[in-house]
Amino acid sequence: MFRTPSVFSSFSHLITAESTRHGGVSPTPYASLNLSLSTGDSSANVAKNQELFWQTLGVHPNQVASSYQIHGAEILEVAHPGRWEGYDALITNSKDILLTVTIADCAPILIYDHQQQAVAAIHAGWRGTVQEIVTKTIRKMQGTYGTDPAQCYAYVGTCIDECSFEVGDEVADQFATPYKQYNPTIGKYFVDLKKANRYQLTQAGIPEANIQTSTYSTVIHNEDYFSFRHEKGLTGRLLACIGLKA
Repeated sequence: MFRTPSVFSSFSHLITAESTRHGGVSPTPYASLNLSLSTGDSSANVAKNQELFWQTLGVHPNQVASSYQIHGAEILEVAHPGRWEGYDALITNSKDILLTVTIADCAPILIYDHQQQAVAAIHAGWRGTVQEIVTKTIRKMQGTYGTDPAQCYAYVGTCIDECSFEVGDEVADQFATPYKQYNPTIGKYFVDLKKANRYQLTQAGIPEANIQTSTYSTVIHNEDYFSFRHEKGLTGRLLACIGLKA
């Protein structure tokens, strides 16, 4: 049903998870643990999937904070659970609030500030990555909570892999050379979202040793994860989350 990033495993007061597509009730093409209503799946199926997911995590639905994501770089400081619109990153230092982002190829990034006891959940597609949403989120945490990046831990989650993320020149031109590869045979570039976002984490000051990057791909490991691109839009959504226990 979900995997827990090992970079956070020593912190018993944290709840962190990245869902897989298994363990739910949704039929094909949303099979089976679709956790988002922003699909053609029925609301009853999504509600049941969410219920199963939260129960397994030991979380009450009233603890969840989420936003309708718009592939931007707006960041919301969350003071209480709820649903918002227009934010692609959520931060909080409040206990018993679970920050969530939904994905189906974009990169989820989870950050834990061990010193100031604050967390962040970030949705970084190519647009958010270009807008440096990770960098901006860390700066927001510094200004809001006094976060020292050297005391942070981070997870760059499961997303589309470089060998599958074919883009046109209009997208490739917005990425620096280290994060794209040109294939002269087909005349297209391929972008590495994981590498680009990991770089933003390290440039902000988070130690390399404190960062974990998922080894999974929504495309290559499509049997375990949803991929909007690979499944041509007819698919479910994954969820990544992080929160502080009281």
